[in-house]
Amino acid sequence: MNIGFDFDKIFIDYPPFVPHKLIDYLYKKKSKKTLSYRIPNKLEQSLRLITHASFLRKPIKENLDVLTKRIGRDKTKNFLISSRFGFLQKKTTKLIDKHQLRKLFHELHFNYQNKQPHLFKNEVLKKLKINRYVDDDLPLLEYLCQKNKKIKFYWLNPHVEKKLKKNLFAVKNIENIFK
Repeated sequence: MNIGFDFDKIFIDYPPFVPHKLIDYLYKKKSKKTLSYRIPNKLEQSLRLITHASFLRKPIKENLDVLTKRIGRDKTKNFLISSRFGFLQKKTTKLIDKHQLRKLFHELHFNYQNKQPHLFKNEVLKKLKINRYVDDDLPLLEYLCQKNKKIKFYWLNPHVEKKLKKNLFAVKNIENIFK
Protein backbone atom coordinates (compact mmCIF):
# COMPACT_ATOMS: atom_id res chain seq x y z
CA MET A 1 0.00 0.00 0.00
CA ASN A 2 1.23 3.50 -0.85
CA ILE A 3 0.35 6.23 1.63
CA GLY A 4 0.94 9.91 0.95
CA PHE A 5 1.26 12.59 3.59
CA ASP A 6 1.30 16.35 3.45
CA PHE A 7 4.10 18.04 5.40
CA ASP A 8 2.94 21.19 7.20
CA LYS A 9 0.47 20.63 10.05
CA ILE A 10 0.93 16.87 9.59
CA PHE A 11 4.59 16.48 10.60
CA ILE A 12 5.79 20.08 11.04
CA ASP A 13 3.70 22.63 12.89
CA TYR A 14 3.00 26.21 11.91
CA PRO A 15 5.06 28.83 13.74
CA PRO A 16 3.83 29.77 17.21
CA PHE A 17 1.93 33.02 17.67
CA VAL A 18 0.80 33.10 14.03
CA PRO A 19 -2.92 32.26 13.77
CA HIS A 20 -3.63 29.32 11.46
CA LYS A 21 -6.54 31.22 9.94
CA LEU A 22 -4.20 34.05 8.93
CA ILE A 23 -1.84 31.62 7.20
CA ASP A 24 -4.74 29.99 5.35
CA TYR A 25 -6.13 33.41 4.41
CA LEU A 26 -2.79 34.50 2.92
CA TYR A 27 -2.26 31.20 1.12
CA LYS A 28 -5.56 30.79 -0.72
CA LYS A 29 -7.08 33.00 -3.39
CA LYS A 30 -10.62 34.13 -2.85
CA SER A 31 -12.93 32.39 -5.29
CA LYS A 32 -16.12 30.49 -4.71
CA LYS A 33 -15.97 28.87 -8.14
CA THR A 34 -12.47 27.38 -8.34
CA LEU A 35 -9.83 26.25 -5.92
CA SER A 36 -6.76 28.43 -6.27
CA TYR A 37 -3.72 29.30 -4.19
CA ARG A 38 -1.57 32.40 -4.10
CA ILE A 39 2.12 32.29 -4.92
CA PRO A 40 3.58 34.96 -2.64
CA ASN A 41 5.22 38.04 -4.10
CA LYS A 42 8.87 38.84 -3.26
CA LEU A 43 8.06 40.78 -0.08
CA GLU A 44 5.79 38.02 1.21
CA GLN A 45 8.42 35.44 0.32
CA SER A 46 10.95 37.31 2.47
CA LEU A 47 8.52 37.35 5.39
CA ARG A 48 7.63 33.70 4.93
CA LEU A 49 11.31 32.74 4.85
CA ILE A 50 11.56 34.20 8.35
CA THR A 51 8.53 32.23 9.59
CA HIS A 52 9.99 29.06 8.08
CA ALA A 53 13.13 29.19 10.21
CA SER A 54 13.65 25.70 11.63
CA PHE A 55 13.48 26.85 15.26
CA LEU A 56 9.95 28.18 14.58
CA ARG A 57 8.78 25.00 12.84
CA LYS A 58 8.59 22.34 15.52
CA PRO A 59 7.98 18.71 14.60
CA ILE A 60 4.62 17.19 15.51
CA LYS A 61 6.08 14.43 17.60
CA GLU A 62 3.00 12.23 18.00
CA ASN A 63 2.58 11.93 14.20
CA LEU A 64 6.27 11.26 13.63
CA ASP A 65 6.16 8.61 16.38
CA VAL A 66 3.25 6.82 14.68
CA LEU A 67 5.18 6.62 11.41
CA THR A 68 8.44 5.59 13.13
CA LYS A 69 6.70 2.69 14.90
CA ARG A 70 5.14 1.47 11.64
CA ILE A 71 8.32 1.31 9.57
CA GLY A 72 9.13 -2.25 8.62
CA ARG A 73 5.88 -3.69 9.99
CA ASP A 74 4.26 -4.23 6.61
CA LYS A 75 4.78 -3.50 2.94
CA THR A 76 3.47 0.06 3.21
CA LYS A 77 5.47 2.76 1.46
CA ASN A 78 5.17 6.28 2.87
CA PHE A 79 5.50 9.28 0.58
CA LEU A 80 5.84 12.92 1.60
CA ILE A 81 3.89 15.08 -0.86
CA SER A 82 4.05 18.77 -0.03
CA SER A 83 2.98 21.82 -1.99
CA ARG A 84 5.72 24.00 -0.50
CA PHE A 85 6.87 26.44 -3.16
CA GLY A 86 10.37 26.69 -4.62
CA PHE A 87 11.45 29.72 -2.60
CA LEU A 88 11.28 27.48 0.51
CA GLN A 89 13.52 24.75 -0.87
CA LYS A 90 16.63 25.53 1.24
CA LYS A 91 14.58 25.98 4.43
CA THR A 92 12.71 22.74 3.74
CA THR A 93 15.87 20.74 3.10
CA LYS A 94 17.37 22.05 6.33
CA LEU A 95 14.24 21.08 8.27
CA ILE A 96 14.09 17.60 6.69
CA ASP A 97 17.76 16.99 7.56
CA LYS A 98 17.52 18.45 11.06
CA HIS A 99 14.73 16.05 12.04
CA GLN A 100 16.04 13.11 9.96
CA LEU A 101 12.73 12.78 8.13
CA ARG A 102 14.11 11.09 5.01
CA LYS A 103 14.27 7.75 6.83
CA LEU A 104 10.47 7.79 7.32
CA PHE A 105 9.58 8.09 3.63
CA HIS A 106 10.18 6.07 0.51
CA GLU A 107 10.26 9.32 -1.50
CA LEU A 108 9.87 13.06 -0.89
CA HIS A 109 7.96 15.25 -3.39
CA PHE A 110 7.83 19.04 -3.15
CA ASN A 111 6.16 21.61 -5.39
CA TYR A 112 9.38 23.50 -6.15
CA GLN A 113 8.11 24.31 -9.67
CA ASN A 114 5.36 26.46 -8.06
CA LYS A 115 2.37 24.70 -9.63
CA GLN A 116 -1.06 25.20 -8.13
CA PRO A 117 -0.93 22.93 -5.02
CA HIS A 118 -4.08 20.92 -5.81
CA LEU A 119 -2.90 20.27 -9.38
CA PHE A 120 0.59 19.32 -8.21
CA LYS A 121 -0.75 16.90 -5.61
CA ASN A 122 -3.23 15.37 -8.03
CA GLU A 123 -0.42 14.72 -10.51
CA VAL A 124 1.86 13.16 -7.87
CA LEU A 125 -0.91 11.00 -6.36
CA LYS A 126 -1.58 9.48 -9.78
CA LYS A 127 2.10 9.02 -10.63
CA LEU A 128 2.87 7.25 -7.32
CA LYS A 129 -0.34 5.18 -7.34
CA ILE A 130 -1.23 6.37 -3.86
CA ASN A 131 -3.90 4.36 -2.01
CA ARG A 132 -4.39 6.74 0.94
CA TYR A 133 -3.55 10.39 1.40
CA VAL A 134 -3.50 12.58 4.55
CA ASP A 135 -3.71 16.39 4.50
CA ASP A 136 -4.98 19.25 6.66
CA ASP A 137 -6.50 21.28 3.79
CA LEU A 138 -10.16 20.29 3.40
CA PRO A 139 -10.92 22.19 0.15
CA LEU A 140 -7.85 20.60 -1.44
CA LEU A 141 -8.95 17.14 -0.26
CA GLU A 142 -12.46 17.69 -1.60
CA TYR A 143 -10.96 18.52 -4.99
CA LEU A 144 -8.67 15.49 -4.92
CA CYS A 145 -11.36 13.03 -3.80
CA GLN A 146 -13.51 14.01 -6.80
CA LYS A 147 -10.59 13.39 -9.17
CA ASN A 148 -9.43 10.14 -7.55
CA LYS A 149 -12.37 7.94 -6.58
CA LYS A 150 -10.22 4.91 -5.67
CA ILE A 151 -8.00 6.75 -3.18
CA LYS A 152 -9.05 7.13 0.46
CA PHE A 153 -8.45 10.67 1.68
CA TYR A 154 -8.04 11.69 5.30
CA TRP A 155 -8.53 15.20 6.63
CA LEU A 156 -6.42 15.54 9.77
CA ASN A 157 -8.54 17.62 12.11
CA PRO A 158 -8.29 17.52 15.92
CA HIS A 159 -12.01 18.30 16.35
CA VAL A 160 -13.85 15.93 14.01
CA GLU A 161 -13.79 12.22 13.26
CA LYS A 162 -16.33 10.99 10.72
CA LYS A 163 -16.94 10.01 7.12
CA LEU A 164 -17.41 13.14 5.00
CA LYS A 165 -17.81 11.59 1.54
CA LYS A 166 -17.50 8.14 0.03
CA ASN A 167 -13.68 8.38 -0.04
CA LEU A 168 -13.04 11.27 2.38
CA PHE A 169 -12.76 10.87 6.13
CA ALA A 170 -12.02 13.25 8.99
CA VAL A 171 -9.58 11.78 11.53
CA LYS A 172 -8.18 13.17 14.74
CA ASN A 173 -4.81 11.44 14.44
CA ILE A 174 -2.85 9.71 11.71
CA GLU A 175 -2.88 6.39 13.53
CA ASN A 176 -6.52 6.02 12.44
CA ILE A 177 -5.61 5.88 8.75
CA PHE A 178 -3.91 2.53 9.26
CA LYS A 179 -7.08 0.85 10.57
